[in-house]
Amino acid sequence: MRGLFVTGTDTGVGKTVLASAIAAALRGQGVGVRALKPVITGLEEPGPADHEVLAQAVGCLPEEVAIVSYDPPMSPHLAAGLAQRPIVPEVLEKTIFERAAAAEVVVVEGVGGLLVPLSDSYDVLALAGALGLPLLVAARPGLGTINHTLLTLEVARGAGLKVAAMVLTPWPQEPDAVERSNRDTIERLGRIEVATLPPIERLEQDALAVAGLELPIARWIDGSDRGPS
Repeated sequence: MRGLFVTGTDTGVGKTVLASAIAAALRGQGVGVRALKPVITGLEEPGPADHEVLAQAVGCLPEEVAIVSYDPPMSPHLAAGLAQRPIVPEVLEKTIFERAAAAEVVVVEGVGGLLVPLSDSYDVLALAGALGLPLLVAARPGLGTINHTLLTLEVARGAGLKVAAMVLTPWPQEPDAVERSNRDTIERLGRIEVATLPPIERLEQDALAVAGLELPIARWIDGSDRGPS
């Protein structure tokens, strides 16, 4: 399986926009791309859900993107317990590999950050490790992001995951001193490439693709971690 696993330093940091921009750009280049959101919560909230945005980016049905879904906006392990529909790791992973089999590239978006529990003994980190895809980490550009980002890198590398890059988003047209410093500091202390993704007003295939084409997607998919071996 070839592709990227998109995670974040927290929830609401732009994972879906980043994953959708990458998927839309690949689709626009004629690549057979599949987008997957293996676990999603919060379907009862207003507005387009993550799997709907991803589906639009690659031109498929939302149910082809999501595998396990829950209505309440809460941690997956809690939502699964309340719904009495536990997440079974082996089944989840098998389904991901099956859905990705016919694609040239798969873009998998996690839920929350790496240590978000999917059950009492299984988390996003374990899922990412089982899939073996390079990791792409979305993070906020503003105050507080350095700690969250460096912790995420440490956890990922400690588990043996390859980290392709960090992406700060939404990156303003005129970043202030804090945002510029955050980017430089994360790149230096984290020994990692730090890219940026600007705000995307319309989460539609064409606008997402334009933004995604500015990112070195092919190198991230086929390259290696700039961090310590």
